[in-house]
Amino acid sequence: MNYHIKASSLWNEDAVIHIKASQIDFGTTTKTAQTLPNPAELFLGSFAACMLKNVERFSGMMPFNYSKATLEVQATRLENPPRLDEITYNLTIYSDDNKLNTDLLKRNIEKFGTIYNTIKLSCTISGTINQMNHV
Repeated sequence: MNYHIKASSLWNEDAVIHIKASQIDFGTTTKTAQTLPNPAELFLGSFAACMLKNVERFSGMMPFNYSKATLEVQATRLENPPRLDEITYNLTIYSDDNKLNTDLLKRNIEKFGTIYNTIKLSCTISGTINQMNHV
């Protein structure tokens, strides 16, 4: 499987990533530092997207029902050389399904997540998966 994206920017303006029919604006200037995602936040967004895609995927394979999944991701940035060193996450699955095995789901995400496995080669990832009643 291969992937392809395009990105573009103009001098002294912000940039955009073009993926299929989507466009994702991101900040490259100081004037939008508080309003647009920066490259590190987009990177963490890819990590989150990988995890949430796998929640959906494994809900059919394990199987379990859920109404919603929310994810919070934090990362620590080191300065020399600049890099992300530690990523932590808290994934909450809203489900009343007794078949939801959060330990097995966590193992499956860690084993089969493409972005997850790419990132874990360069930094530490730790996190939790919690089950909550439907909202």
